[in-house]
This record gives sequence, C-alpha cells and structure tokens, in this order.
Amino acid sequence: VQLQASGGGLVQAGGSLRLSCTHAGRTLSSYHKAWFRQAPGKDREFVARISRGTGAAFYADSVKERFTISRDIRANRVYLQMNNLKPEDTAVYYCAVDMEATTDHSKFSYWGQGTLVTVSS
Repeated sequence: VQLQASGGGLVQAGGSLRLSCTHAGRTLSSYHKAWFRQAPGKDREFVARISRGTGAAFYADSVKERFTISRDIRANRVYLQMNNLKPEDTAVYYCAVDMEATTDHSKFSYWGQGTLVTVSS
C-alpha cells in the first residue's frame, strides 16, 4: 500500500484547505481510512476516520463541525475538507489506512508521507 497525501499549504485563520490522499494499486475500499496530524514538538494525534463499507465518519472533538472526511472509492482517494482553520491546526497531516477500526496511530499499518498545513493568525 502506497499512500500519497497532498493539498497542504499556508492559509490565514478562518480559511479552508482540502487535503487529498491517493493510493496507487489495491483499492482502498478494504481499509478504514484516517487522517492524523503532528504539530512541532507534539505527539501525533487522531483527526478523523472514515469506515470501510458504511463510510461512517468519526472526528476528534477539536475538529468537529469544521473538518469533513470523505472518500471517492472509484478514484481511490480520501479527502479532508478543513474549514474555519485555526492557528492550532498547524501541523503535518498524514493519511493512514488499516484493516482495524481504531483511532490509535500506533495501530495503523500504512501511512502517507505527510503534507504541511500552516495557519497564520
């Protein structure tokens, strides 16, 4: 499984970005898909997950009602729409997939390389 994340950049507080994660090869439909982030000097933290099959979404409290995770099964892509961004959202964002439905980053088997999101105040 090879994942490629993109879409990061510099945005002012209150702005929006959409991250994309693509996978070349085996369909992502077999996996639960998630986004994590890691700010400088901090541990990697869960952001959002979308379940295989049902597509049910689950979010960290810090991003609820601002971020939306979605998928395009045909295109083998996962998205993270981020609205009303705050300076504390600044981090490297990673997509990850695994067969297990979890929010624990240590249990995810496959990771993209990360894309940097910087939110200025």
